[in-house]
Amino acid sequence: MIRWRRGEVRQLLPSWPGVALALVAVDPADEGGGVTEGTGTGPAATCRALAYTDLVGEPGVGDSVLLNTGALDLGLGTGGYALVVALPDRLPADREGPGHLVKARYTPLQATVLGADEQGSPHHEVLRSADGVDGMPVVVADLHSALPAVVAGVRAERPGTRIANVMLDGGALPAAFSQLVGALREEGLVEGCVTTGQAFGGDLEAVTVHSGLLAARHVMGAEVAVVCQGPGNLGTGTPWGFSGVSCGEAVNAAAVLGGRPVAALRVSEADERERHRGVSHHSMTAYGRVALARADVVVPVLPGVFGERVRAQTRPLGARHTLVEVGVDGLEEALAALPVKVSTMGRGLDEDRAAFLSSAAAGRHAAALL
Repeated sequence: MIRWRRGEVRQLLPSWPGVALALVAVDPADEGGGVTEGTGTGPAATCRALAYTDLVGEPGVGDSVLLNTGALDLGLGTGGYALVVALPDRLPADREGPGHLVKARYTPLQATVLGADEQGSPHHEVLRSADGVDGMPVVVADLHSALPAVVAGVRAERPGTRIANVMLDGGALPAAFSQLVGALREEGLVEGCVTTGQAFGGDLEAVTVHSGLLAARHVMGAEVAVVCQGPGNLGTGTPWGFSGVSCGEAVNAAAVLGGRPVAALRVSEADERERHRGVSHHSMTAYGRVALARADVVVPVLPGVFGERVRAQTRPLGARHTLVEVGVDGLEEALAALPVKVSTMGRGLDEDRAAFLSSAAAGRHAAALL
């Protein structure tokens, strides 16, 4: 289940807050074959390794490291790093502090964090009495890559809107892995990130998506929340075996709390897989079968035959939800003006405009609800 390797840090690479990247020489004496540089095709003497500094400390050149190379050996795109499990010869000092929420529970790297909703939190009293989110629009999206596009759509319609990201645990668990969240926060485009479930490392921690939405509203003061999983997406090519099924559950949570659920469709005009062309079958399952509460399903008004295809694919969702057609004029400019480069499945704005325009249209509609 875990591919263990030992190595030595040879070079520190460009990193970002909470994450240190390094070039590591892997011990050739380890059993089980060599690691690969994210291709799954052959051995390599060195690999890129990622260390979460809050968990394992700051690696330095010459440090011995214990690695987990499973994702790298499998050639996974988003997870294409070896992960530093420990610096065995230079363990970090104990970090004292409040908090008894345990994330990644009962795994070797379980971490204790302070939950916004737990008894020791300064926000406990607020969240204990909070019973809803006061009609806050809650945009739900399948992929983490939709986040900046939704933000662009909100702010194109209503500049200055306070937006919070509520991160589900279907993708990466550490929020630090997301460079998008860090950049959007630094630029003042989002108030912060609330990590829920087994995800951790956000500006606020919450036990469930429900308490995460309450924290976004009543602690961060968000006017709009964007719910999505962290970077990475687990899919099996089956109708139910994908992590984005949680989108439907997030719609239910938003409705239960008195929010305005806004469903962002996963749309692509460039994906080579037929099941994801036009409207992805993931959106149809999550919103058409899992979401029991009514949501505004945003149908982007896209040009030509492709736009007609998207509208036709979405019609069955009208039996359960409210279909809202939203124009995309001006949204491409808003996307291009973002301080981060949008990308989904390795495709940028020029390669798959429909993917980002669909998410931006959902943001535009959410802002119009305020």
